[in-house]
Order: sequence, then C-alpha cells, then structure tokens
Amino acid sequence: MKKNTWSGKHGPLLIAEIGGNHEGDFAYAQQLTELAIGADVDFIKYQLYTGDTLVSRQESPVRNKHFKKFELSREQYIQLAERCREAGIGFMASVWDLDFLDWIDPYLPIYKIGSGDMTAYPVLRRIAQLKKPIILSTGLSTLQEVLETVAFLQREDDIYKNPNFLSILQCTSMYPIPPSEAHLSVMQTYAAVTGLPVGYSDHTEGSEALAQSVAMGAQILEFHFTDSREGKEFRDHKVSLTQAEVLELIDRIKTIHTLNGDPVKRPLAVEGDHVVSFRRAVYPALAIPAGTAIEEKHLICLRPNHGIDAREYDALIGKVAKVDLEPHQRLEWEYFEQ
Repeated sequence: MKKNTWSGKHGPLLIAEIGGNHEGDFAYAQQLTELAIGADVDFIKYQLYTGDTLVSRQESPVRNKHFKKFELSREQYIQLAERCREAGIGFMASVWDLDFLDWIDPYLPIYKIGSGDMTAYPVLRRIAQLKKPIILSTGLSTLQEVLETVAFLQREDDIYKNPNFLSILQCTSMYPIPPSEAHLSVMQTYAAVTGLPVGYSDHTEGSEALAQSVAMGAQILEFHFTDSREGKEFRDHKVSLTQAEVLELIDRIKTIHTLNGDPVKRPLAVEGDHVVSFRRAVYPALAIPAGTAIEEKHLICLRPNHGIDAREYDALIGKVAKVDLEPHQRLEWEYFEQ
C-alpha cells in the first residue's frame, strides 16, 4: 500500500460511483465502466447486494423489489473488477451482502461504508476484520454518532487509529440536494475532532461543491457517474457527472492546487525588486539643519525602501542631525548623533 492511501493522481482520491446507475443492465454497467476509465479517476465504485439480504420483504416490499431489479451476478461483478484492474483503475464497492466478501475481497484494496451502514455495527465489525482501509460516509448522522462509529472501528482494531486506514466523508443523503445542504464546513469539524483524513461525497447537481471541497482541504471526492442525465428516471443520474464533466473537474482541481501553492510564506522571485520599490523608508519631509532634534514634523515615509526602513521611524524621533538634510533625500544612521 502506498504511503498515503488517500493520494490520487490529481491530488484528492477521485471515486466515480456507478453504484446502481446501471439499473441491473450488465451491458450498461460495462459501458459506464469504460466511460469512467476514460475519465481518469482513481477508483470506480459499485454497490454489491441482493435485495433479500438488504431490505425486509415484509417491512419494505417495494424497496426490496427495487433492489432485486438492480442486482448483478457474482460473475458480472468479478468481470467488472477485472476490467478495472486491467485498465489500471482501482475497483471499489460498498458491500451490502457480507456473504460476498469471500469472493470480492481480493479485488478491493479499500472498503467504502455507505451512510446507511454507518450504524450497522455487525457489518462494520466484519469489514474491520479484513484490516483494509475504510472510507466512512456520514449522511443521516449526528457528530456524536460519527464519533461513536469511529471509536467502534478503532476498538475493533488499532489499525483504524492510523490515518492511512480510516477516513471520513461529509455527506447529505438525499438526491439531489441544494447547495445550502452540502455543509462542507463539517469536513473541518471532522478533521479537528478526529485527526483523520476527510473528504466529501456529493449529492448536489454539478461540480461546484466538489471543487469547493478541494479548496477546503478534501482529500477524497466521491461523486455519482453516468453517461448522460437526459431521459433518466432513476434519481442517482440527476446528481451524476459525465466523463466530460469529470475531466473538467480535474482541470479545476489542478487550478485549485496551483492557486493554493506553497504554505511557506516568503518573498517570491516573481515579485522581483518590489520588496524595495513597494515598501517605504523614512525621508526628510523638509530641510533639516544640522543640530536639529528630530520631531515627527520633520519626517515622512516614502517609497522606495532605501536607507532607514519605515519600521525604524520611532527610533529616529529625538535623534539630532549631524549634517544638513534635504527634503526627500536618502537617510543613513551615520547622519545622526547616536
């Protein structure tokens, strides 16, 4: 595993979630996978489940039927995983059927826990036993619940105290959400109280929230992915990006990183001699005869910063001029009695 699990080709780890956008059509899942490969992301994400191991047939028969319609087979998921591997793209999944772990684990370097499973402690325990990095989405949750889940994982295995093995995504679990419901600042709260890497799982329309989250320090970006939003009824398509939009987002990320630059503050070569020409020094405001005790009325601060720096203004007050001084001439300390 690389030193920083969450470092992507373009800065943040980019996860294109096909999820259920294939709507149970394997050929369409393959098509979306090829498009996502062309989008130059770090990971392509899927959701692995069966309706009967996810939703109660009695308590929620409509949703049970919905998820059954979106199922793919074991062989189909493996084929998608192998295609990702062949293309040099990471394969990622939210595994909602724990019986799938035995055959899908060899393809998964990272596990993604969806918001709905954040409090499913038996699921978390089973995945933690695999000792692989986990990304935790936090839609639907209070801060206290997030902290409790983090603590649970860290009790299960000390490995999840290592920031290379656990990260947290801000998420609002609705499709779509208005910008006012993104609450990107929660990422900074997570970073402050947990010390873990943070990121953003997007359910807004467009890519503005994703770009803004990068500027705010997101190390992981997860976004839904589709070929087109036109004519699609399944809700996830509405919040999905296309290949062209992902490539545009990558360009924006590059610009953001360029603008962020180096955190060490110092004069830069591009500023040239401006450190002298833009800054001020102390000059005589009027003619000053030798023997004059300097008062504020005698002085003015002007550009360029030649001679006595403006920060030494107060030190000149009360000094006695040893020579005649002309207005606006360059001053040196040797012109004054010490």
